[in-house]
Amino acid sequence: MLHVEGSCHCERIKFEAEVDTTKVVMCHCTDCQKISGAPFRAVVPAAKEHFKLLQGQPKTYIKTADSGNRRVQAFCPDCGSSIYATSEFDQEMFGLRVGTLKQRTQLVPTKQIWHRSAVPWLNEIDALPKLEKQS
Repeated sequence: MLHVEGSCHCERIKFEAEVDTTKVVMCHCTDCQKISGAPFRAVVPAAKEHFKLLQGQPKTYIKTADSGNRRVQAFCPDCGSSIYATSEFDQEMFGLRVGTLKQRTQLVPTKQIWHRSAVPWLNEIDALPKLEKQS
């Protein structure tokens, strides 16, 4: 288990959790693509008893997934950062958004899910020029 600390972009919402580093996934589903504005999203689960909001209160809405499951999507009402998703009825597990965590470099994905929705150019990005910062 790894202790993680997270926050939204504006830092109005802060939280901490204990996560299993072997459970990190890259999700290519179209919901994750649209909600994150990126071609995929990295997620790590945290059990309810290991997740604690320290500051702020996320805004939530319910999204019905392709599977038919109704998922609570939690995000900062000010900056819009996505914080987590959980089941509408059984909120025992929180899918934390790895990008919000200080320890994100230690959370290496162990598998990819919904790969049928992956953007086809993703495998080609290693060949692109790499700049250390925006010029």
